[in-house]
Amino acid sequence: MLVVIRDIDTETWKFLEEFNHHNLPIQTVKVIVPGVVAALNAGLEAVKGDIVSITDDDAAPRPDWLERISTHFNSDSQIGGVGGRDWIHHGSKLEDDSREVVGKLQWFGRVIGNHHLGVGEPREVDVLKGVNMSFRSSAIGKLRFDERMKGTGAQVHFEMAFTLALKRAGWKMIYDPSVAVDHYPAQRFDEDQRNNFNDLAFINLVHNETLVLLEHLPPIRRAVFLLWALFIGTRDSLGFVQWLRLLPKEGRLAGQKWLASMRGRWQGWQTYSISNQSPTQINRELPNG
Repeated sequence: MLVVIRDIDTETWKFLEEFNHHNLPIQTVKVIVPGVVAALNAGLEAVKGDIVSITDDDAAPRPDWLERISTHFNSDSQIGGVGGRDWIHHGSKLEDDSREVVGKLQWFGRVIGNHHLGVGEPREVDVLKGVNMSFRSSAIGKLRFDERMKGTGAQVHFEMAFTLALKRAGWKMIYDPSVAVDHYPAQRFDEDQRNNFNDLAFINLVHNETLVLLEHLPPIRRAVFLLWALFIGTRDSLGFVQWLRLLPKEGRLAGQKWLASMRGRWQGWQTYSISNQSPTQINRELPNG
């Protein structure tokens, strides 16, 4: 097991020092740069083995997690990634709703998550979720998590950039609800406080989503996405129609979200444009399919 830890996370260092008395095979990697992207990239540089399985510090994999993951990779050499359901616990309450559509990118750019609610048989998807995802090392190759993702902690949509890059390289992404972890959403110590609005967190989320989709979608769908995003959007990335829909209930807050979304879209476009002017882009290098 490999654990990536920030240098200033004294509580985790202390816990692992005490836990290590059990002589378990735990390797630690220290990072000084904030954000999940830097942590995961440090982990990828240090990890060895044919399969890399990733979960969060507020999640607990089920006992058969690794066995089920291995079964999928062994069944098909074209499978590059495997993910599953994260059962979300809010204290004593468990989110037990169900959805059939999980991890799909619609043709016009809308992304459907629902990884925490997925039911049914294993199937191919477009996007996996960071709390529960595994990858074939040969699929990853030189690919790393995109350091252009904004944010100092969660850096929302980092996994979408990674999994869509693998899809573009020809690898299959599989979602299996039985590949499960229990997820206990913990407090975040950055600008993104989950359910509380923060202007910067909103901008960062929309920037990341915009950048990823502009790079993934072909030209015509890219244009359609921009029109859809600006005029319609979603509850998390507001367009004009979503602002109108939220206005009666949220009032001024709806306007703040819409303005933050527009700023995020613009910043995402700027990052995309600058990146595509550069002849060498190490972070966008794709592995061989």
